[in-house]
Amino acid sequence: MNTVELAPHRVAGLLAPAVDRVFRAGMLAGRDGGGAELSQRYGGVTATGFLVDLRTRLAAPGGTVDGPGFAAITRYQDPIACRRTVDKQVAHGMLHRRPDGALSATERGAAFLTELYQVHAEVTEELWAGHDERVLRLVAALGRVLAYALVLADEEGDQTGSAFAALAPPYEPDGTAAGVLLLNRLGTLRYHRADAHAAAWTAAGHTASSIAALPPGPERVAIELETDRRAAGPYAALGADERLTMLADLAALPG
Repeated sequence: MNTVELAPHRVAGLLAPAVDRVFRAGMLAGRDGGGAELSQRYGGVTATGFLVDLRTRLAAPGGTVDGPGFAAITRYQDPIACRRTVDKQVAHGMLHRRPDGALSATERGAAFLTELYQVHAEVTEELWAGHDERVLRLVAALGRVLAYALVLADEEGDQTGSAFAALAPPYEPDGTAAGVLLLNRLGTLRYHRADAHAAAWTAAGHTASSIAALPPGPERVAIELETDRRAAGPYAALGADERLTMLADLAALPG
């Protein structure tokens, strides 16, 4: 077996599109399989949008996302527009915002998230039917990767302004369906890479707006390679064969 190709930084780059594809498939299935209807019952996207994005933290009892964490999660969005959106969700009684900017779910918001977890359980069971063993293997591997990512974050010290630190570990109450575990662990891992990407383009002298406008070319390639390097650490929790299995399992899931 050629393990050179399975080094952590290589796997980080290869996994990114696979993680995105499977995560987006699960979220799209959730929206079309009852999530949109559920959202309408609670006031529509205007009332529920950020609750969906922040669900892995805000679904937990007492869960909060602080101001710097929220800014990191929404780093590519207009901060004024984000604040107005939060204002509307506060007005709808879905979010509570503390004076320091920290966000938490209200009782109504928490009820929405409980129902959303159930919708995601139902749609992922259907979407990934017949792949139970693969889903469970991915859940286990991702659990180890995320746990090690948290260890590395602790070793690095202050994670203020980290999207990953704001949402990890994902809230996983007893009895959470395997499909929901997979969906939310993939989503949390995406934020780890998002932080790595932000660190890479910041080091290259870019801002969120300038990196979004950067055309394909050598500079973007260099930033992506640096992103892979920065995102690689947690994959050291897996052996080379386990990294290959993870790639193969993600590639085999429909969506």
